[in-house]
Amino acid sequence: MNTSIVLSVVSDDRPGIVEALSDVLAGHGGNWMESSMLSLAGKFAGILLAEVPSENADKFVAALAVLDADGIKVLAETSSGAVQDENARYVGLELVGQDRPGIVHEITEVLARHAVNVQELETTVQSASMSGETLFLAHAKVFIPSDADIGSLQDELEALANELMVDLSLESPE
Repeated sequence: MNTSIVLSVVSDDRPGIVEALSDVLAGHGGNWMESSMLSLAGKFAGILLAEVPSENADKFVAALAVLDADGIKVLAETSSGAVQDENARYVGLELVGQDRPGIVHEITEVLARHAVNVQELETTVQSASMSGETLFLAHAKVFIPSDADIGSLQDELEALANELMVDLSLESPE
C-alpha cells in the first residue's frame, strides 16, 4: 500500500533542486506523481504529489529534512484523500483586466461565499500591447458544488467584474 504525500518546496533558485528532491524520493521507493514548479523573483517554488510505500513514509519525510542544510525548505503533509463532490461541476474561470491590488481577493471572496473550490490558479501581469497599461490575467479551474446556485454565482461575478472593470467568464470544459 502507498501513502500520498504533498510537498511544498521553496529555495533560492539554482540548478539541482529538482534532482535533490527526486533523489530522496527514489531512495525511499517513491513515485513522482504530479507537480507544478517555477522560478519567481529568484526563488524556486514548487508543489509535488509523491507516493511512497506506506512502510517508508515516515523515513521519507524525515529524510527531506536533510535538504534544509542545502537551503531547500520542504513542508510535507500526508494526504487525507479528501473526496470531491461527485456531482460537482468543473468550470474554467478566465479574467483579464487592468491590474490593481485586491483582484484575486475580491474574486475568491465571491467564490468562497458559494463554496466554490479553487483547484488550480495561474496568474500573470503583463504590459498591454497597444496602451502599455499593466494587465492582470488569471486562469482558474474550479469545482462548483452540485447544490450551488450557479445563476446567483454568475450574477455576483458579473456585478463584480463590472465594478472592477475586468472581463470575467466561467466556461465549462470542452
